[in-house]
Amino acid sequence: MKTIKINPADNVAVAIEALKAGETIEVEGQRITLTNDVPAGHKILLADLAEGENVIKYGYPIGHLKENHKKGDWVCHDHIKTNLAGLLDYEYKPVGKEELTNPAYAEWFPKERLTFQGYRRKNGEVGIRNEVWIVPTVGCVNGIVNQLAERLKQEAVFQLSTVNSQLSTPLRIVAYPHNYGCSQLSDDHENTRKVLRDLVLHPNAGAVLVVGLGCENNQPDKFEELLGDYDKERIRFMVSQKVEGDEVEEGMKILRELYTIAAQDKREAIPLSELRVGLKCGGSDGFSGITANPLLGVFSDFIVSQGGTTVLTEVPEMFGAETILMNRCETPELFGETVSLVNDFKQYFLSHGEPVGENPSPGNKAGGISTLEEKALGCTQKCGKSAVKGVLPYGERLSVKGLNLLSAPGNDLVAATALASSGCHIVLFTTGRGTPFGTFVPTMKVSTNSLLAKNKPTWIDFNAGTIVEGEPMVDVFNRFMQKVIEIASGELTWNEKKNYQEIAIFKTGVTL
Repeated sequence: MKTIKINPADNVAVAIEALKAGETIEVEGQRITLTNDVPAGHKILLADLAEGENVIKYGYPIGHLKENHKKGDWVCHDHIKTNLAGLLDYEYKPVGKEELTNPAYAEWFPKERLTFQGYRRKNGEVGIRNEVWIVPTVGCVNGIVNQLAERLKQEAVFQLSTVNSQLSTPLRIVAYPHNYGCSQLSDDHENTRKVLRDLVLHPNAGAVLVVGLGCENNQPDKFEELLGDYDKERIRFMVSQKVEGDEVEEGMKILRELYTIAAQDKREAIPLSELRVGLKCGGSDGFSGITANPLLGVFSDFIVSQGGTTVLTEVPEMFGAETILMNRCETPELFGETVSLVNDFKQYFLSHGEPVGENPSPGNKAGGISTLEEKALGCTQKCGKSAVKGVLPYGERLSVKGLNLLSAPGNDLVAATALASSGCHIVLFTTGRGTPFGTFVPTMKVSTNSLLAKNKPTWIDFNAGTIVEGEPMVDVFNRFMQKVIEIASGELTWNEKKNYQEIAIFKTGVTL
């Protein structure tokens, strides 16, 4: 199979492999001769279209042609213009409950309630990792937290042997420097405080040292109040300006105590209903909406069927497919919140004089994605067909199980951090171009094509490219489900093995 037509209504097919001008392809009994070379993942017209006519992919318009084109032409971002404009009014047309609760592939899902091996925390929450984290309240102390992390890592093997000789490896120790915590105002400042709060309270941490300076806007005592009723045995504070003498030595005393406490934790069987999964894509290509994103959609519906939670974000990458999500909202109130989620982000673009449809990156375009609508229709497939149960502002923590929508931009580091901050234990990250980064929870990379998985074996944790090579989706899903459970139970992702873990906070206001 050289091409695929995704939806019967489409007037384009997607090249599965690179094709040459003059080659003849067959699509639904129609023989078409190519007029251009067509890169893998790119679109081929199945009918003559005039200037201004819509290009249809996934069954929806992805933009209109800038000029006339013939059947067999390769069409890309140079030939197609977005249909997106400004703010829109939306009408709630809810999808039927049967479609939301019983997708055709539900028969693939295990009927029994599955478990993973996780850590039960004192407050009842569950973590899939048990790490020691060092978190600055302000960027001014980044050097201190980095030095503390390196010192503790050097001591870890010795410390481990004195704590529990049955453990074979030291706990992972991670510092999370950032540039914020001071010279910020109003909502911008509160966003920083909320994300840092979410980081400190995340159950993937067995212990946390919060390091402050003392004169920052994000005052350590006020930040401590923001944590609420927290575990004071496992979360400690150090304000550097108040330390008499060497703050690194003082910090090491606290960290040794925290390490000793966390090192005694043990995994236990946890129902999959308590797993919270973030859904993210980056470096997408023409295969994203055919392989990896639909795979995540099936998995998302499976987690929801087990009573668990999934979260979709990247609001700008919903533009053009937002009505699909809006009509899956369980209630009119959720529909209204989703409308606000989308239009507020559009207004954010417009208020800065930017168009709402300018999103595909150079890598996206090289991979076969021409417009934001095309990107969105592929992106939103990650959340399957379940009902939307919750809508979260940026920086807020999950409170409702099932599928949630989260306000955050499309930027990979910012959006992945936002997913983790909401309480997700793991981020499933699909990519067609590849990326090594990870946020502060395991960031599992899923390739959309086999070539990427072959070329970047130390970036990619799972290859979904076999779907276009003939492997049945049900078999890929079963392998993927098992892999995610293994990672939730302790198997490291490549970003963890490489120590690629960081945070990025959404900057929205002025800097003083």
